[in-house]
Amino acid sequence: MKTDRSPHYRLMLIEPSALVSRGIRSLLAEHPEFDNLTVYHDLAHGLEQLTRLRPDLLLINPSVIDFQKRLFVRTLSPALEEIPLIAIVYGLMEEEALKQYDGSIGLYDEPAHIVRKLRKALEKQHPHSVPSRHDDLSNREKEILVAVARGLTNKEIADMHHISIYTVISHRKNISRKTGIKTISGLTIYALLHQMIDQEEWMASEGRK
Repeated sequence: MKTDRSPHYRLMLIEPSALVSRGIRSLLAEHPEFDNLTVYHDLAHGLEQLTRLRPDLLLINPSVIDFQKRLFVRTLSPALEEIPLIAIVYGLMEEEALKQYDGSIGLYDEPAHIVRKLRKALEKQHPHSVPSRHDDLSNREKEILVAVARGLTNKEIADMHHISIYTVISHRKNISRKTGIKTISGLTIYALLHQMIDQEEWMASEGRK
């Protein structure tokens, strides 16, 4: 029996907005390696728990940090010296302040870009552990996944590949099992992240331009 050896990362989020934190939690829930997220709404409580929790990655809204200390983020806690930091940026931010972080995400970033940035930051810290389940999919499963990401129904996929609807359903079950992703939106992000579909083409088809 095949076991899931994918790493599972501990993430901490320090974000004052409940709405933003819920959105980030919802996005990360689509990706099994990010299944452990602890949220704090203020800096003091987050830093108090940092040493105990020892997260693999810290997402933080720089607005929770006093302006005078934004150029010295790593000095706020000894634990911050080794933890990758991702800034959650709402608007303009000083270039020097952003240099304190290993990356930044914005409210208007596409989900695939956000996940890519998190994985890139983690890869610097854990260069051999960031998973890639893309190669576990068969060629036909990749074709089915792309069709699902493009919004085709099971019947449309079956007609396109000259297979039965039941075979399509079986492939979709295997895709969900191998990727750990069950929702269409999550599979779409997966396909974009692994460059199985062209982002520009997808955005145009969704009327996002």
